Amino acid sequence: MPVALLVPVSAALLAAPVAASPATRSHAARVVPIVFYSSIGYDQAVADAFTARYHIPVEIEHNATGIALAQIEASRNNPKWDMWWTDGPTNFTLLDRQHMLVRGFRPAVPWTALGTEAQPADGSYVATGLTIAAAMVYDRTKVADPPTTWLQLLEPQWKGKVGMNDPSVSGPTYPFVAGTMVDLGGIQEGEAYFTSLKANGLVVNQKNGPTLAALSSGQIALALVQSSAAIGAEATDHNLTTLYPTPATLLPSAIGIDSKSPRLVQQECEKFVDFAMSRAGQHAMQTGDPTGDSLYYPIVRGVRPLAALPSLAKVKTQLINPVTWGARESAVDDWFTSHIVE
Repeated sequence: MPVALLVPVSAALLAAPVAASPATRSHAARVVPIVFYSSIGYDQAVADAFTARYHIPVEIEHNATGIALAQIEASRNNPKWDMWWTDGPTNFTLLDRQHMLVRGFRPAVPWTALGTEAQPADGSYVATGLTIAAAMVYDRTKVADPPTTWLQLLEPQWKGKVGMNDPSVSGPTYPFVAGTMVDLGGIQEGEAYFTSLKANGLVVNQKNGPTLAALSSGQIALALVQSSAAIGAEATDHNLTTLYPTPATLLPSAIGIDSKSPRLVQQECEKFVDFAMSRAGQHAMQTGDPTGDSLYYPIVRGVRPLAALPSLAKVKTQLINPVTWGARESAVDDWFTSHIVE
């Protein structure tokens, strides 16, 4: 069933002149550019479709999650951004504690059960889709009997054969580390697990690219990466396959809006989010990065995931508490760097 949830736009707003740059922005302006920080691969496709529909310009600055977060925090007294879209709501709980986000906004869309569960209670960001952190990708011509649980990675046959990303560099990796700690019973239990994994020869790279390259070269046999990266890799190497060891930690993508932006700009950002969750916006999300971030699980009823995605019907999944684990992210990342990476 089509999802049509676009916020009405007045004729005056549609006819208003477009400001030339963010420097001209003011409450008196009728239409101003949205300064859009993005760590999402389909950002330009959604922005182009939104601008075509509403005639509101969007200026995208694309950076990795960690870089974008550092820029936002560095400019907290004089923000240079209006909206940020990235994977991982823990980033937004950090900003929310500093009162840097608009609260109380949630699009009136028909969320799935997981979509409703992924939304924050205070409306400080909007979850827009789900991937898995982490999925396991392997070459099925070389691995006949892959592990199906995380504890099986500690078995002797996988010594030196498992690779993953560094959570202090790769934003989507931290929820995997946190999810493992949740599943095992707490931080100490999780630290013991990753310490044992290191003793079993864990190979840590900074991001998906080097980890997948290690898989391709045969340095490792199992790569633990974000599901969208894993499934995207299958498009170029048809021997690769992806599975989700249990439990699979769900990773919401999310959009947050700067609380210090002019109210007019905040309303434009809210309109953008409404559009992203509409049928047209979902189409742009699913076609904008077809071998990358478009490989997400929609959380709006009536929108199906792309055909390349494995079904979640028989997968045990979990969502970590973003408030609890957002507060712990810096400490966990520091521990991982000093005890596992180094």
